Amino acid sequence: QCTGRADAPYSGSGSNQACAWKHPFVALPPGGTPRIAGGDTLIIGKGSYKMGSGFMPPIPSGPSATSKTRILGRAGAEPKLWGAGGTKRVLNLDGSSNVELGFLDVTDQDDCVYGHSVSSASCGSGDWGRVGLYARNSRNVWIHDVNIHGLAQNGINAGGLSSWTMERVKINANGRAGWDANIGSGSSNSGQMVLREVEIGWNGCGERWKTGEPWACWAQQTGGYGDGLGTIDTGGQWLVEDSFIHHNTSDGLDFRYMDGADSTHVTLRRVYAVANAGNQVKVRGNATVENSVLVSECAYFEGKHYMVTDDNCRAGGNTLQFVPTSNDKILVRHNTITGEGGVLIGANEGDSSSHIDIRNNVLIGFPAFRKPSVQSSVYYANNAPAQVSWDGNLMWNVKDNEYACPSGSICGKDPMLADMTLRGFNAEPRDGSPVID
Repeated sequence: QCTGRADAPYSGSGSNQACAWKHPFVALPPGGTPRIAGGDTLIIGKGSYKMGSGFMPPIPSGPSATSKTRILGRAGAEPKLWGAGGTKRVLNLDGSSNVELGFLDVTDQDDCVYGHSVSSASCGSGDWGRVGLYARNSRNVWIHDVNIHGLAQNGINAGGLSSWTMERVKINANGRAGWDANIGSGSSNSGQMVLREVEIGWNGCGERWKTGEPWACWAQQTGGYGDGLGTIDTGGQWLVEDSFIHHNTSDGLDFRYMDGADSTHVTLRRVYAVANAGNQVKVRGNATVENSVLVSECAYFEGKHYMVTDDNCRAGGNTLQFVPTSNDKILVRHNTITGEGGVLIGANEGDSSSHIDIRNNVLIGFPAFRKPSVQSSVYYANNAPAQVSWDGNLMWNVKDNEYACPSGSICGKDPMLADMTLRGFNAEPRDGSPVID
């Protein structure tokens, strides 16, 4: 009836009329041939679109990185694409390259969590979807102003990517993980992987779809997962900046499986990571962490939902954990790092060819959740022999050991921050604070 090339309703008679299609499945029919081609733009109008139980074919690849296929809603009138019937994916980028996605709300309309160990939280028949966005063998993709939330399994399940940029994207309250990068074989990523102004929170929890409230939070001890972003063996140059990573039921950002090659690197800049139940940040290989606030309130979930004690402060709850390989350069500067894990900055593996430079940070200890009689340590290397240099750091209330006050540090001076309780921690210095300048 409609060509799909005009923003107008169907007149009520005739075929091949200049009017809009009624659903995204007309453009990308499940099990059928796309009616759009690479380089086309599909605008989805304001509204609520049921996506299931089948799923879209892959979005056709654009002709080039500068001529993308575009799937867009409109700012302020974002369409809701909601998975139903247990659909495996709402958006499908399997083999899709040179694509832009923007101004979309991706979710489902069920409270359930896929595979949950408690029957009242698990999924049956209903309006739920497993994954918001699936991608594999995909390059040169720009995703912006997209909210992926409340999926029963993963917000994103994507690997084998190259040169992706995500800006102003939210990945919240997805039942097993926020972004699970394990797609099986071919999961490694490459090129520039940029996450800018993203929020990744409450993953490992379900979402009450009518209110947005997180619930049914669980983690590894009862069969869940819970990483905000969890990679498997991967390369690439990752940049995460101006981002909020919080209240995930395992690690916040888990780059533990970077391949350690000289060409790979993880940079975190202006990241606020707080109340993740494992490590706030974990990185293998070359890394830069700067101008960030990392708060390991890793026992936030104690006594809440379906979390058990051993899920809290998993892997020690270390605030910032490094895994050096060989010849790595790791720079930690201008951060405020605190928490109730065992260690504020940890390192294991590696050899003496790697160097960790810890410069001009504020490092504040709290009683360790797993051993409250002991304050968290500034640094622990687990016998890993990486070279460590210290300069201009301030230590306060940390464990009294060899790293309690390295040469060149300011020690025993209250940093005088706006709020130094763990629950309300605010890193802004008050007037007269010794950390100013």
